[in-house]
Amino acid sequence: MIKSLYFMFFVCIALWGLIACGSSSKNDFPNLSPDEFERLIQDENVQRVDVRTVAEYSEGHIPGSININVLDEQFAAYADELLDKNEPVAVYCKSGRRSRNAARLLSQKGFKVYNLDKGFENWKENGKELEK
Repeated sequence: MIKSLYFMFFVCIALWGLIACGSSSKNDFPNLSPDEFERLIQDENVQRVDVRTVAEYSEGHIPGSININVLDEQFAAYADELLDKNEPVAVYCKSGRRSRNAARLLSQKGFKVYNLDKGFENWKENGKELEK
């Protein structure tokens, strides 16, 4: 009886470990520092996407960026319509959280995506170029 309980205990622990390892979410995209992101977007083929709201975008954004709000329920449809899957996509938001979600969605749709780590706030704090 005790041996059976020990066996069940170890089986449960092993299954829990397998489930925990299998559910870890690995990013399929790199998170870039402002300097790395700046170097990346110097390539004119890189599509720059600000995934913040229209109001946030109009207050200032990275030059050459288009705005596709990731919180819009039509985000995926707009991305398919406006972006070229054959060219890399550089995404950012205010702090990096929404853009990670956008990057994950775009990666799943077959885009090659790069995310600005810690977002537009980090970009500004590092004295990078802005456009209004």
